[in-house]
This record gives sequence, C-alpha cells and structure tokens, in this order.
Amino acid sequence: MNGRKVVVTAGGSGIGRVIANAFAKSGASVATCDIDPACATAQDMSAAIRCWQADIGEPESAGRFMTEAISWLDGIDVLINNAGVSGPTKPVEEITDDEWRRTMEVNVNGQFYCVRAAVPVMKAQKAGVILNISSTAGRMGMPRRSVYSASKYAVRGFTDVLAVELGDHNIRVNAILPGVVNGTRVRRVLAEQAQVVGQTLEEYMPRILHNVSMHTAVEAEDVANMALFLASDGARFVSGQSIGVCGNFESYRGPLTIGQGK
Repeated sequence: MNGRKVVVTAGGSGIGRVIANAFAKSGASVATCDIDPACATAQDMSAAIRCWQADIGEPESAGRFMTEAISWLDGIDVLINNAGVSGPTKPVEEITDDEWRRTMEVNVNGQFYCVRAAVPVMKAQKAGVILNISSTAGRMGMPRRSVYSASKYAVRGFTDVLAVELGDHNIRVNAILPGVVNGTRVRRVLAEQAQVVGQTLEEYMPRILHNVSMHTAVEAEDVANMALFLASDGARFVSGQSIGVCGNFESYRGPLTIGQGK
C-alpha cells in the first residue's frame, strides 16, 4: 500500500479502526471519520491517519468529509465504505419508522454519498478500488434482523451495479461480508438475540457458531487482511464479488441438540 491514498469511513473504533491502522501500517495515507469526535484525538492511531467527525448517514456531513479527505490526501485510490449501524433486534412489526430510516440512511445511503464523491476522481485517473462492507446478514435472512439484513443485501446489489458501471474506468468494486466478529457491537446484538429466546449470551453462542462450518468467530484483523488483499495489485482482476470472512456461516445446519458439542 506504499503511497496509496485511502479513505475508510467509521474508523474511530471497531473494524474500521483496525482497517485504518492496517492500511497505515502497510504504507498508505489514510483519511477516516467517525460520528464520535473523539476519534480526532485517538492516541492509538498511526501518524499516517487523520480523522474527522462526520455522520455518514447525513448527505451534507458525508459530502463535507469526503471533500476534505480527498483534499488532504490529494486524491483517492481506495474507498472503504465501512460505516454502519446494527439497527434494532425485534420482530418486523415492532420496528419503528425512525429505526428503519436510520439504519438505511447509514448502511445504504452513506455508501452512496461517499461513492458519489470518490468516483469522479477515480474516473479521471482511470484507476480505483471501492470496498463496501456488507455482512453475512446480506446473503441470508436472519430472524428479528429484518432492517439490518435488508440494508446489507442492498449493499451487495449496489456493489454489483458499481462493478459493471465502473469497470470500463479500471475501477474495481467488491463487497466484504464479515461473519461473527469478536467485538462490542456483535456481542451486544447477540445478547439481544439471546434475550429473545430466554438465554444468556454464553448459552446462545453455541447456537450461533453451530451454523459456522469452522465453529468460530473471526477477528477484525481478518476483515482488515481481506481488505488489504482486495485493495492490492494482487487482486487486480477481482471485481463484482461478495466475499465472506466468516468461517463459512451457512444458512442453517439443523438444530443444535442439548448436550451436543460442535
């Protein structure tokens, strides 16, 4: 990534921060943002990273961030659309208008705002990489996760269209589908799901990992490593793909019986 100019949305914490640091460590200059203004003073970020406060779900805020980021970088080679919210965990009939709207605003609209700002620069230089973070929930239905799952399916569709539309300009577009990623947000979502079925998170985790062929969660570093590969020249002909980093999270392998191991 030496000399590459990279934008990572929502890089103040979680997967985004790990991705931003991985690209900086690999030689890139990285512009990132977060809805939390504390990201601008984070002590564990590389000197090659600059962070702005921005709400990617708001068009004016997202556009302002992209303009300032591209100006600071003096261009853009890679856009990683990582910003997203987990949305509610509840039956579809209980989801409020605001919950549906906010999830779509950040997870789908936000990616559009950032792509719209980056593409003219990439077209002018006849090169670029766009990586959209989707989810395993974007390739299978998950009960009580309707709005989140719908938003991540939309990300995959957006990715497919962009890959076709931008291929003539030597711009590659792919989606990354993380599975169960060790981290605060995933633990919170799974704890909400566990509560619905009357279990603790510790009791519920075997039910989730039973549907993962490798019976494991993944780390944010695994997602960052995939992003590094897809942004590199080693993936120069990889485009229009939705690639899971999930240990093969399947639809359902059948019920997990009491006392059963893996």
